[in-house]
Amino acid sequence: MTERWNRDQVLALAPDASSQKAAQGVSSPGKWSGAGATADALWGECRGSGSKPYLACVDLSEPAYRCSCPSRKFPCKHALGLLLLWSAGGVPDAAEPADWAAEWLDRRRDRAARTAVRASAPAGGDDAGDGEAVTGGEAGAGRAGGTAVAAGPGPADARRAAQRERRVAAGLAELERWLADQVRQGLATSRRHDQWDDFAKRLVDAQAPAVAGAVSRLGAVLTGDDWPARLLGEYALLHLLAVAHRRLAPAVDPADPAIGSADATVGPAGTAVGPAGTAVGPADAGGGLDAALLRTVRERVGFPVAKEEVLAGEPVRDRWDVLGRRDTEHDRITARRVWLRGRSTGRAALVLSFAPAGQALDASLVTGTTLDADLAFYPGSCPLRALVAARHDHAPGVSAGPPPGSTVDGALNEVARALAADPWTDSWPVVLDAVVPAGSGLRALTGPDGALALHPACGTPWRLIAASGGHPLTVAAEWIPEGLRPLTAWDEEGRVIVL
Repeated sequence: MTERWNRDQVLALAPDASSQKAAQGVSSPGKWSGAGATADALWGECRGSGSKPYLACVDLSEPAYRCSCPSRKFPCKHALGLLLLWSAGGVPDAAEPADWAAEWLDRRRDRAARTAVRASAPAGGDDAGDGEAVTGGEAGAGRAGGTAVAAGPGPADARRAAQRERRVAAGLAELERWLADQVRQGLATSRRHDQWDDFAKRLVDAQAPAVAGAVSRLGAVLTGDDWPARLLGEYALLHLLAVAHRRLAPAVDPADPAIGSADATVGPAGTAVGPAGTAVGPADAGGGLDAALLRTVRERVGFPVAKEEVLAGEPVRDRWDVLGRRDTEHDRITARRVWLRGRSTGRAALVLSFAPAGQALDASLVTGTTLDADLAFYPGSCPLRALVAARHDHAPGVSAGPPPGSTVDGALNEVARALAADPWTDSWPVVLDAVVPAGSGLRALTGPDGALALHPACGTPWRLIAASGGHPLTVAAEWIPEGLRPLTAWDEEGRVIVL
């Protein structure tokens, strides 16, 4: 039987605070009938305001959710309420799912099997589907594969690529001049937000969206007392990116589709080689920039990497601990960052998903659980972002206990290595072993060899303090330059506490 998730883990799946509150209102046994649980599924009928009950079902192996209610949130309050009831031991075991639940689960299994067959078939094979769409009601049932290899780029594609290269180069050259003006005039004039907004729009026109986003977020730096130093640091990183792009640009063919490809490798004599063995350019072009760093620079500028290219790369199989997640909203787009770490490889991974504000985000990775999966990493000098290419879970949703942790010094050394490989790294997952809240206002995590301060926005971490009670914990946190953001803690008994 699947290990039950605790209340914290269930509530962490909610898309927002109102869904958490509503779910607790429908989690009492009196609201449910016909509920049952097997090793990998939950189902039940929830009494609502209408004459017919809502039919809710959860596939624990993803997890994925389905409910007959009209809510556009996934998971909806009924699926969350059913999970809360299950976490409290209120859902009885059953030999087989109810007929309506079994029908949905069978369709999901059939679709997953066909996707796996298409993914393993040779390129250009039959990729005909069954016409059934994966809707938001089955959040977490993403497809990894089955995309036919497109024909090579034609002359029109090459012209568009070259035109974008020229626009980006011009936009970043203007960025260099703009940064020089900012420093020459002094940082005191930098409190005018309109200049950043206007320049960010020009960078969007120059087809450098990632740089435009970085410029538009500069206003957030002005909130602290140390804003001059922080702003100067942000300017320096932008200047470093613009100079790196300028130095490598003459060494590559802007019309070559292999540039930035996930399949590009370093060939003989330091040449970056594309998927078909075509030379991309010197791997050390531009003052020591190798092929991996070249791809990192292009991604930081805003050149996209196709999902198909990422999935075509060599996957990394491990038992991945889901350390925690954090949602942020910018320009009415919500981004979800889910942090993972491999138990055998020790590799860190970041799974990103995006959705318009108020829409469903991927909820397939449950904080505190461990999954046996293949991850495909985006290329770069310090690969971090990844896609879940395939799952091999035989016991879905099981927690393997606290993830292996490190000392404070070990965590700092890991972050230092990441920054040395990719200077634009702005966050990194760390797992600290045997730490307690301490310091002024208990706003630091202290271990035998030192302490790391928490992010000022965290305030006094009351929940973490209560979970510790003065005893050491294993804590997973997101490192950012301003401090740590605690994500999850494991107490001495291995219980998961979502922070």
